[in-house]
Parts: sequence; C-alpha cells; structure tokens
Amino acid sequence: MADAAACAKRVERFRNLMVQRGYDAAILRNNADLRWLTGAERTFDDEVAHTAFITADGLWLHTDSRYFGTFKNRLGENTPWQLDQDIVSPAWWAAQRVLETRSRVVAVEDTCDLAFYDAFLNECSASSTACLTPRLHGDIATLRIEKDAEEIELMRHAQSITDAAFEHICGFIKPGLTEQQVRAELENYMLMNGADSLSFDSIIAAGENGANPHAQPGERVIREGDMIVMDYGAGYHDYHSDMTRTVCVGEPTDEQRHVYDVVRLAHETCAAAAKPGVIGSDIHNLAVKVISDAGYGDYFKHGLGHGVGLQIHERPNFSRSYDKPIPAGSVITIEPGIYLPGKFGVRLEDFGVIAEEGFQPFTRSTHDLVCIPC
Repeated sequence: MADAAACAKRVERFRNLMVQRGYDAAILRNNADLRWLTGAERTFDDEVAHTAFITADGLWLHTDSRYFGTFKNRLGENTPWQLDQDIVSPAWWAAQRVLETRSRVVAVEDTCDLAFYDAFLNECSASSTACLTPRLHGDIATLRIEKDAEEIELMRHAQSITDAAFEHICGFIKPGLTEQQVRAELENYMLMNGADSLSFDSIIAAGENGANPHAQPGERVIREGDMIVMDYGAGYHDYHSDMTRTVCVGEPTDEQRHVYDVVRLAHETCAAAAKPGVIGSDIHNLAVKVISDAGYGDYFKHGLGHGVGLQIHERPNFSRSYDKPIPAGSVITIEPGIYLPGKFGVRLEDFGVIAEEGFQPFTRSTHDLVCIPC
C-alpha cells in the first residue's frame, strides 16, 4: 500500500509550486509523475491510461477498468484521491473538472500528447469554459530529483538484488556460452530472487562487442581472454537499480588490466569529488581528465552519469552539458568507460545518493577486476 505520509509531502511540494506559479489546477498524465504523487506501486505500465487533476484542496484520478481495482487496493480506503473509472474520454473528464472547480489557470504537462491537449481545449470550448493553459516544463521531474527516505530504501533493496546477481553470474560464466545465454541466466536470477521487473534490457557484451557502450547481447560465443561488459539492474516496486561490471575470462593481458585500472581510477576519483552543490559537468569533466591524462581521451565519449529513480534515466546528470548544481538527495550513477574498437571495452558503474557527506553508493559489488576461471 502507498506510503501516505511520503505521498502527502510530495503532493505538498507540488502544490507549493502551483502557488508560486499562480496555477489554480494542474492536469498530469505522465506515469512516472503519477506514481510519485500517488504511491500506487506496480500499477502503471507503458500505456498512458490515467489522468490526474490537482487543485489546492482536491486530488482526482481518472483511470479505466483494467487498473481501477489495483488502484483501489494500492491507495487504500483513506486515500485523499477521488478515483473513478467512468467510461469517458480523458479530455472530456479533465474539462469537466475545470468546470466543476471553476479553475481559470490550469497547467498542463508538456509531456502530454498533442492529441489529448487539442481534445481538452475542444472540450473546454464545447462547454463554454475559459481557462489559461500554461505548460509545466518538466517541473515534477525536477521535484523528483531529491529522493525521500522511502525512495532511497526501495533503490537500496533493488541494488541488493543486483549485487547478488553479479555474484551468481560470475559463477555461471564460462567459455562456450553465448552472450544471450548469460543474459537469460542473469535476468532469470534477478526475477527469481526478489526483483519484480528489470530496470532495462541487460547489456552483455563480450570481447570486441564491449567496445560498443550499448551493445545488445547476441550469439557471440564467450572465449578465454574476453573482457565482458555487463550493464543491468533489478526493478523493485517501480524503482530501479543500475550497475555495470566488467570481468575477464581467464587472466587479463597487461593492456586489459591497465585500461581497467584507468577506468577504476576515474570512477573512484569522481565518486570522491561528488557532493551536494557540485556542478554536474564539472564531475563529468573530471572523469574526462583522468582518462585523457592516461592517453585514452578519444575512447570515452558518453556522459559520466545520470539520475535514477522511477525512470532509469532521469535528472540530474553528470554530463558535459549539465551546468546545474547537484542537490543533496539526488540518486545518480557514476560510470566512466574506455572503449577500444575491435578489441574490448571496460565500464565500471555504481549508483547511489548524494548525501551531505558526499556520494554514498548503494552498490556493494567489488571494484577489483574479477577474473573468471577457465
């Protein structure tokens, strides 16, 4: 059941924003935002099937029969949300809430599709209802940056499953298996040991495939001497974990070990520097400097890290373009890598919370290079 106290604080934060902006009401349809505000875990899927209408003293939520019973169960009897499953269009439903509450400034998420927005305006016009419709420009996504205790605990738990999966898969990998077989074993282990979803499609990239940061696992057979990049995560109650480890099948070459050591140094240098108030791009550039000083600057091109929560990629970021400070309570990854085309790749990723005292990783798996016995 939803954590009523935590959700009440989230709604209060959003209502404070509404007051600052002069909004009478807001219409929300983004599933991650609705999950954050309602606390209805394991209810949302990929469909945009729900519409919320929020005022200073009212919370309404429209859904359909596929989800209604689950919402009732998740929200509980004492929920402040007025829930319905009326068989009407979301646009008509939202326009009726505007009319009933006499709202005149109604903010609309800029993530909503144009078809809904146009239909909503048409429904308002049909009922002779006048309102201004300013955009919310990712404002709830910004509020979601600072995680509360419930969110952090859910992600810690998701990561504990992910760490256990790493230990398991290191005992499973052997020459002759395909990347896809390793992926199947890894994902099945997580789902059989506490995960209720996967954070994303797992990356298992052996040998030369590891030089492609987002390589998809295939029929490539694992051989002795391969470096294997494994990027994966467990989902738990809609929250995500995200971890990358690179292992070696057999003993690494001098080059492989050197590249691994450079990536590890970049990771640990950035983790030590990450604290509340740092500029996201500064931490990214620190990783670039460490890797460039070692002679591999041309082989690290992606961002150093991204926020994690209800979405696997959310704000804030450690990237060259993120010029904002990172607030305390942010949950973010640190994942430098070096990718040598035609040879191998190495990435080392933890994720954790930016606490007052600095970066506190949820990840517990070792930073030492794990060598799989042949």
